[in-house]
Amino acid sequence: MKKVKTAIFPVGGLGTRFLPATKSLPKEMLPIANKPLIQYAFEEACEAGIEKFIFITGRNKNTIANHFDHAYELESKLDEKFKAEELKKVIGWMPQAGQISFVRQQKPLGLGHAVWCARNFINKDELFAVILADELLMPKKDQSKNFLKQMIEDLSSKPDYSSFIGVEEVDISQVSKYGIIKNDGAEKIIDMVEKPSKENAPSNLAIMGRYILQPKIFEYLEKFQIGSGGEIQLTDSLREMCKDHPFFYKRNTQKRFDCGNVLGYLEANIAFALNDDNIKQEVKNIIKKYQE
Repeated sequence: MKKVKTAIFPVGGLGTRFLPATKSLPKEMLPIANKPLIQYAFEEACEAGIEKFIFITGRNKNTIANHFDHAYELESKLDEKFKAEELKKVIGWMPQAGQISFVRQQKPLGLGHAVWCARNFINKDELFAVILADELLMPKKDQSKNFLKQMIEDLSSKPDYSSFIGVEEVDISQVSKYGIIKNDGAEKIIDMVEKPSKENAPSNLAIMGRYILQPKIFEYLEKFQIGSGGEIQLTDSLREMCKDHPFFYKRNTQKRFDCGNVLGYLEANIAFALNDDNIKQEVKNIIKKYQE
C-alpha cells in the first residue's frame, strides 16, 4: 500500500460568509454540536493513518493552535473534580508533541497558495493529503473505514506517480460553486475546471475537500496563476498537472455537509445532533416545536 502519512489543513481563509461571527473566531473553530470543525477533520485524518499534521493559518487563527495545545488550568480543575469524561474530551484526542506544525500563509491568496506554503514541509517523494475542514463528512455507522482511508487504500491499485481526488455528484445548477472534473468514462480525470457555468461544466462531479497529491504539484503552484475570484486556485494547477501526470477520482461514500455556508453549517449541526443517540429524541422535540 502506498503510504500517506502527512496531511495539510488550509485554515487561513477569512470566513466572510459567516460574518460577524468570524470577525475574531476562525470559521474552522465553529462547533458542530460540541466539537469544532477542525477537530472533526483532524480526527478523520488520524483514523486514516495520518501521523504528521500541517495547518496553514493566518492572522486571527491563534485559537486553532490553542485548541491543539494543553489548557493546564482547565485540565487541573477537571482532574481535581474527578471529571474523567470531561477531561477525556479535552485531551483524549490530542496529537503527540512534534506531530503538528503551524505555517502562516501571511496573505489569504487562495487555496492553491495555502497548499504551496507547505512545500518545505513535504519530502520530494512524499504523497500527502489535503483536507478542507469545512467539507464535513459523517461516517455511516456500519462503515469501518472513513472516506479518506478508503482513498488511501484505493490509491494502491493505481499507477505510480498518481494523484487521487474525492468527488461528489451535485445538481447541475450548483456546479458554479465547485471545481468540476471531466472523466474518461471510468476513474481517470482528463480535465477539470474551477467554478464553471452550468453550460460549460464538463460534468456534475464536483471536487470535494479531500485530495491525495504528489509533491510535483508544488512546481505548478509556484507559477502563482491567478484564477477564479482573483485567487491562486488549487484546481488550476491540478488541471495543468493532469495533462502530464495520472489523476484518478473516487466518489464520496459518506454524507457530506458544505459547512462553508450558513445553511450547510446549520444542516450539519442538526444531522450530527440527530445522529447522537444521547440527545436525538430531545433534538426531535425541539425541531417539532418550530415546525409549522
